[in-house]
Amino acid sequence: MGSSSSPSCLLVGVFLFLAVVVSAFPSVVQAGITRHYQFDVEMANVTRLCSTKSIVTVNGQFPGPRIVAREGDRVAVRVINHVPYNVTIHWHGVRQLRSGWADGPAYVTQCPIPTGRSYVYNFTIVGQRGTLFWHAHISWLRATLYGPIIILPQLGVPYPFTKPYREVPVIFGEWWKADTEAIIHQALQTGGGPNVSDAYTINGLPGPLYNCSAKDTFKLKVKPGKTYLLRLINAALNDELFFSIANHTVTVVDVDGVYVKPFDAETLLITPGQTTNVLLHAKPYYPNAMFFMTARPYATGSGTFDNSTVAAVLEYQNPSRSSPAVFAKNLPLHKPTLPAFNDTSFAANFTGRLRSLATARFPANVPQTVDRRFLFTVGLGTSPCPKNQTCQGPNGTKFSATVNNISFASPTTALLQAHFFGQSRNVYSPDFPVVPLMPFNYTGTPPNNTLVSNGTKLVVLPFNTSVELVMQDTSILGTESHPLHLHGYNFFVVGQGFGNYEPAKDPAKFNLVDPAERNTVGVPAGGWVAIRFSADNPGVWFMHCHFDAHMSWGLKMAWLVLDGELPNQKLPPPPSDLPKC
Repeated sequence: MGSSSSPSCLLVGVFLFLAVVVSAFPSVVQAGITRHYQFDVEMANVTRLCSTKSIVTVNGQFPGPRIVAREGDRVAVRVINHVPYNVTIHWHGVRQLRSGWADGPAYVTQCPIPTGRSYVYNFTIVGQRGTLFWHAHISWLRATLYGPIIILPQLGVPYPFTKPYREVPVIFGEWWKADTEAIIHQALQTGGGPNVSDAYTINGLPGPLYNCSAKDTFKLKVKPGKTYLLRLINAALNDELFFSIANHTVTVVDVDGVYVKPFDAETLLITPGQTTNVLLHAKPYYPNAMFFMTARPYATGSGTFDNSTVAAVLEYQNPSRSSPAVFAKNLPLHKPTLPAFNDTSFAANFTGRLRSLATARFPANVPQTVDRRFLFTVGLGTSPCPKNQTCQGPNGTKFSATVNNISFASPTTALLQAHFFGQSRNVYSPDFPVVPLMPFNYTGTPPNNTLVSNGTKLVVLPFNTSVELVMQDTSILGTESHPLHLHGYNFFVVGQGFGNYEPAKDPAKFNLVDPAERNTVGVPAGGWVAIRFSADNPGVWFMHCHFDAHMSWGLKMAWLVLDGELPNQKLPPPPSDLPKC
């Protein structure tokens, strides 16, 4: 008589097989749930620095509400525009796999949401956990329109570090007393640099180092001996920031929604568009003191910047008091020492310490071979002053900014819609230069001619192309660090250096084992950075400087990634409520 397996044995076998698969591939643990949010974009009066103004907010909150999801969850956010501006929201750092219609940059993946209309952003969190953020992506509305995205691991999946007692978002911003839309409008009209901010903020508050702002101070209250996860987000418009907590060392564990090999740091650097998760280990005893948490700019350009300092306060609960939450007043206040505003060596050393975990559970899938190589110069330039007008840029010109000497001309039709419906004629051209058309000594004496060209040009990539991109700073109008953000992708930062990139020798030093995986990277002042990524996400993907002044001047471009052959490699049609131009 032949042997046979009972149905119950078969079920047990299947269950065990699935358990093995799940443990080997944690990304398939759960399909996730759908989390629904409603964002009412509305005006609200907010007072800072003894001055009240009406600002654009979500649900009347500044900063805006947090999005909380687990890896694998679908997120649906209905955005209703009640303000007199066109609005879009970008979910900064979310991969948007095959959901490019939800990415949000105006006239790139969508037309903006007009006053009185709404749009539902619909996307799934895939392979990410940590901190990202959302912000407006049109003109300078993100000055006040931003908030955190908190991505928790899937249920039952622990952090690869000490479980924190509490988690706290810490969002850096900038505050202007004047209307930011008027500021950028005036700058673009005159061709000069926009007015700098009046203050920096932590969680929307400027803190006690600014006039009449002592009551507007963020306070982090902790218990001795506990570990806190600080979710740091730089939502400032135009400034990279140093950050430190007096007499405390933090442990960096995650950047841009990707775990990193933990390392300790007394001071951090975080550029606009970047996020960093750190563990703050509170002192094991009551210190009988308070501690400033301060941030101030890292600035490398020749222009003016807001050279002020924002402060929050770290306070300890006194465990010897009978009350469960006593925080003493009038204690000694310790202040940290931050690097000089132009400390480029600190910036390079800090970013050089970042390494992916590169474990079996959290691998670093760095492309080991490259199909396409690109060299992009990034930096400033000038445009002619219109006739019968006086301009405030260099030598009577207007400031411009470029990638490969092309200042991006924003279309009036969304690029993704034009591509999807085969209507690209007169909207964009697919001939963005893969290398500088007029090579020069990029970090040496600048050329006499600083005029830029203009155009709406895209790089077209076949699906799954492996890409190596070197971004080179230029000395035209002065060397400067530029935080470059790529939509729709994480990339690996495989190399960086100062001076001109040398293709004959620099690639030999690339880290192809455990480089940091990011969505925003600072191109070093007077230097270069090399990144790699696989073009596995069909759509049109914006890449731009996250200094909004530079983006307004044209330091931006876009990648068009074509559909693959399989159904799950193709961009679906747009949703029916997608705004029209």
